[in-house]
Amino acid sequence: MENNKEILLETGTNELEILEFFIDEADRHGKPQPCHFGVNVAKVMQVIESPNLEPPESAPHPCFMGTIPLRGHILPVLDLSNWLGMDRVKKEDDVVIVTEFSQAVTGFLVSGVTEIHRVGWPEVIPPQGMLNSFDQNTIIGLVDIHEHFIQLLDLEHILSDLDPTSTLAAWTSDVQAARQLRALVADDSATIRAMLKNNLEAANFDIRLTNTGEDALLKLRALKEQASEEGKTIRDYLDIIIADIEMPRMDGFTLTKNIKEDPELSQLPVILYSSIITDELRHKGESVRADAQVAKPDMDKMAALAIELLGERGIEVRS
Repeated sequence: MENNKEILLETGTNELEILEFFIDEADRHGKPQPCHFGVNVAKVMQVIESPNLEPPESAPHPCFMGTIPLRGHILPVLDLSNWLGMDRVKKEDDVVIVTEFSQAVTGFLVSGVTEIHRVGWPEVIPPQGMLNSFDQNTIIGLVDIHEHFIQLLDLEHILSDLDPTSTLAAWTSDVQAARQLRALVADDSATIRAMLKNNLEAANFDIRLTNTGEDALLKLRALKEQASEEGKTIRDYLDIIIADIEMPRMDGFTLTKNIKEDPELSQLPVILYSSIITDELRHKGESVRADAQVAKPDMDKMAALAIELLGERGIEVRS
């Protein structure tokens, strides 16, 4: 199976496509019981048969199975069940899901794939309060497809946890605005919100944080109403909006589309960011009139980009 990235959902419909897969976990009798997971199809290159690797003794982590050549890449293969702490029942027809995001190609060993589901982001249940045995930072949300729940995995969190040197934890800012700028940040990850807050505050930004695109839009509409009552414009309260693309309830594309279709809110520039932003997919953000897009490996440049974008609009930002 290969993912043809030319076949894409219309942008701004608040939908995504999920590849459902499963890991057969041994019950107390040793019998396989499928546990269902999902990943954004936009991150999947293809699904291949398992190369039946045996972990090398020098493996940097117990889930590392080794590498294989694939389409010009040296593909690291990770046993996803091992990382999740599951007792997987091994089979001859196990498969590897080959993903591409954050400028990295990685294979994840699983028991099998099921099908692709098209769902709306409002159907994605935030993981808070849900009963599961995994770190909630690993689970973006849950989707009820009636027969069972699909747990959407945050593969970026998994990779950054395995290799802390490649994470965004060392975000710094070597720029600073001449006056305090005001940014609204929307991201469902508490970790990313905190890191963006640190990066932007170091550059002289005042930050308002929201968990989802839906929360961000409600806050923007409240500010717009306040501005109208006080005879001001939205720019008297806010300078820029910075949003993740993948969020439960409302994604960043749909948030941006709503902002740009509003005569008052459209005065504010919007920066979108995600691990799925590539040269091939950048047109999706452009179609909803995002002012800039940032791939997650370049997130440490967020403050500098925001200052540059505002400066281009004639706003005094430099000393």
